[in-house]
Amino acid sequence: MAEAHTAGGRRSIWQSVAPYFEKESLAAFFLGVSSGFPFAMIAATLTTRLAQDGIEKSTVTAFSLAFLVYNLKFLWAWVVDGVRIPVLGRLGQRVSWMLVAGCFVIAAVVNLALADPGADIVWTATSAVMVGIAGATFDIVIDAYRIETLKPYQLGTGSGMSQYGWRIGAGAAAALALVMAARYGWSIAYIACAVFALPAMLTALILGEPPRRKVEIARKGLAEMWKSVSGPFAEFFQRSGAMMVLLFILVHKIGDTLANLTFRLLFDDMGYTNDEIALYDVGVGFWALIIGVFVGGIIYARLGLKKSVLISLVLMAVSNLSFAFLAASGKSNLGMAGAIGFENFASGYGGVVVVAYFSALCDLRFTAAQYALISAGASVVGRFLTGTTAGALIEGIGYFNFYVLTTVAALPGIVLFWWMMRTGLVDAAMGTAGEVGEGDARADP
Repeated sequence: MAEAHTAGGRRSIWQSVAPYFEKESLAAFFLGVSSGFPFAMIAATLTTRLAQDGIEKSTVTAFSLAFLVYNLKFLWAWVVDGVRIPVLGRLGQRVSWMLVAGCFVIAAVVNLALADPGADIVWTATSAVMVGIAGATFDIVIDAYRIETLKPYQLGTGSGMSQYGWRIGAGAAAALALVMAARYGWSIAYIACAVFALPAMLTALILGEPPRRKVEIARKGLAEMWKSVSGPFAEFFQRSGAMMVLLFILVHKIGDTLANLTFRLLFDDMGYTNDEIALYDVGVGFWALIIGVFVGGIIYARLGLKKSVLISLVLMAVSNLSFAFLAASGKSNLGMAGAIGFENFASGYGGVVVVAYFSALCDLRFTAAQYALISAGASVVGRFLTGTTAGALIEGIGYFNFYVLTTVAALPGIVLFWWMMRTGLVDAAMGTAGEVGEGDARADP
């Protein structure tokens, strides 16, 4: 396959599709399944649960602050890189942490299942944060395992397969929770969803340690421990254009995050039933996402990283307008299907190419810590604004104006990335994960 990734000229369609069927990309799919479900448990699913329990909107949107734990995961990601787990450590650093983090997620989800929002909203919030901590730790391990397993030429398709898995895991967990909650209650629904932690754990056991993993130092003394904490950050910020790259990471997804965490509130206020939400939000959205992810992988392979990322930023910004039109037109199953379809296509496409870019930014010596920093920064501003202002904004200006505002909020990220392309900062700040192995993420096909 090497000649397909290094030869000059644009790749054929088959050369663009073939990496989807390689074992590394298939592994990324199963890792994504497990990565997606904890997010669903404290995102739309919990929003629906709270709304149906009669919790007021300002409190419901405040629960999105539980996601801020994901944005703090870089603070302990170095532990996953450097702390060896007794006994299980013999299986390998990544494998052992995958098993421990997976068990942590299962326990946290079961704990949230047993919480009663109507009786104790504070404990429910605490339980949601615990799921966030567990899910964030699971993500640290999963992301590091994925990046170190994929070769540079597989970053696009591997990210696509990871997105397939993530959306399937999140969507299947959300749909299962809705259907089971309507029949057996929310506690049983949440407990049943804990099974989605297993795919990543089994993948790690079957494939073993990733081949591109690099051990930087033996972390024993205080000096070595400090280097393990500071090293990933120091290496990143020594690169040319690092501050501009970080600024892009922080602002590029503000509008998309603001919009996505409020969709279920819109559907509930418009009078959609759980079955309608499961059919259109999960059903139609799933197939639109499948198409978007597939197209994203193809476009990444044929146009290269930079052009494909710029296209994704425009698509994700425009997709928010579809929900403004849905809010203005009133309840319509066709309108809901169209809005959900477009948003999921844009998210699927964007998820492939943006995740591939963020993966390529990592240094293979510090994969877990650096990707945790990058992925945490990617949504921290949007999640904070959602938790502190989204509910009040919706009540103050209405859904239509709110979704128009989220579209405007996406424009700075588009302009900044275009400027980074023009000045060469995208290539200058690339990490070894985008360079070492077959292919080079900096090259345009």
